[in-house]
Amino acid sequence: MIDYELLTKQVERHPYPLLFATISGAHLYGFPSPDSDIDLRGVHLLPLTHVIGLDLADETVDKSCIEDGLEIDLVTHDVKKFFGLMLKKNGYVLEQVFSPLVVHTSPEHEELKQIAVNCITKHHAHHYLGFAATQWKLFQKEPPRVKPLLYVFRVLLTGIHLMQTGKIEANLRVLNEAARLPFIDELIDRKSAEPEKGGLPDADMTFYEAEYERLTRELESASQVSKLPEVPREKAALNDLLVRVRMKEMP
Repeated sequence: MIDYELLTKQVERHPYPLLFATISGAHLYGFPSPDSDIDLRGVHLLPLTHVIGLDLADETVDKSCIEDGLEIDLVTHDVKKFFGLMLKKNGYVLEQVFSPLVVHTSPEHEELKQIAVNCITKHHAHHYLGFAATQWKLFQKEPPRVKPLLYVFRVLLTGIHLMQTGKIEANLRVLNEAARLPFIDELIDRKSAEPEKGGLPDADMTFYEAEYERLTRELESASQVSKLPEVPREKAALNDLLVRVRMKEMP
């Protein structure tokens, strides 16, 4: 169970107003371990006086703490930096915008979700292909661990789903309802019952490599036939929202 009251208190200590703060990481992906920390991600708003001077500080605020035995990692970007990331092929920031695990929101967050739909392009496939390749290399290191293997399949299935539907879905259990990979639920159950860095000593490396390569090809093919646009279509809308939030005091 996620203690939203505890997380809300953490968010309230943030030095700047927030457009939103949502939960990412293993909790969003549907496979937290008993000792998983909480990854809070979001967007903050620097005062106008901070951004018009020569020195720009706190574009990113990164704070970690332990509350009631729970490790909380809070990372937020200033609104301009975050909007810039949205205009790149960065699926990670889109997952934060659309995360259903919401700790703090605002009317601007709701507007941002509407805009973000039209920031998705077929080139977001490259983000998920690159992330999967990185996690596969981590999994190949000895001893093999459950976490990077689950990340491999999570990002590939998220990318395939995105190319086919234009919608962000980061929860591996939900994704597997369509993919129907029989080994996924077993891996999730294993990670959910073991420590965050739990090993997978009985891993069938040949089998998992074949699945990794198959899903990689599927994602590449899905991106080639995807009807998603080549470039984001909402740069003007993001710019308009940025100016409006910068020119007013957030509650």
